Amino acid sequence: MRICSLLTASALATLSLHALAADAPARATDLTDRLAACTACHGKEGRTINAEYLPRIAGKPAGYLYNQLQNFRDGRRNNAAMSHLLQPLSDSYLREIAAYFSALDLPYPPPVASKATVDELRHGEALVLRGDASRKLPACSQCHGTPLTGVTPAIPGLLGLPAAYMSAQLGAWRAGQRKAQTPDCMGEMAKSLTQADINAVAAWLAAQPMPPSSKPVAAAPGPLPLKCGGVPQ
Repeated sequence: MRICSLLTASALATLSLHALAADAPARATDLTDRLAACTACHGKEGRTINAEYLPRIAGKPAGYLYNQLQNFRDGRRNNAAMSHLLQPLSDSYLREIAAYFSALDLPYPPPVASKATVDELRHGEALVLRGDASRKLPACSQCHGTPLTGVTPAIPGLLGLPAAYMSAQLGAWRAGQRKAQTPDCMGEMAKSLTQADINAVAAWLAAQPMPPSSKPVAAAPGPLPLKCGGVPQ
């Protein structure tokens, strides 16, 4: 993820100053004002200003957003702007940020026409919906939910993300550049993927329309195939 050029010094100062009072009993400042540093990059209402590199955070499960904020703050994910923003913030403040963006229920744009070949899309569909038993790869839908919109409280949806962003994140996990709380199930899974797998999965997911309800579902279709840090079993 690129460092957002719109992350201004004033926005950083706003969030940092309010972080000092994050646990005070009374906070008169409106939350949306305190999150100016977030919306400078992720866009008004968390719908992003550059979807290729800056993901939409509106409507994501609160537990997932909280985990990612912790990961940036604690060094498991690397982004200079995010790390600088989050260093002074308490866990309670991170939970408040996560809850705010998670509660936003906003429409998604239609998917962009895919440039992938028919064979690539078929391969991506197979991995997402059925996995590959010969390589002990579970289907993405086993963890991220049958509609692929995520599972509360901490598993994100996979739809509504550009192929370039999805490919970059899977590639970062595969290379060990992105990490999560242990056990890092996504890191383990990504290391079993080839670059062709990653490109196919990202292309197929990006080509899918959002179902009528974009909200995460209450439960996965069955027991999770792997233990994942930060995800209640």
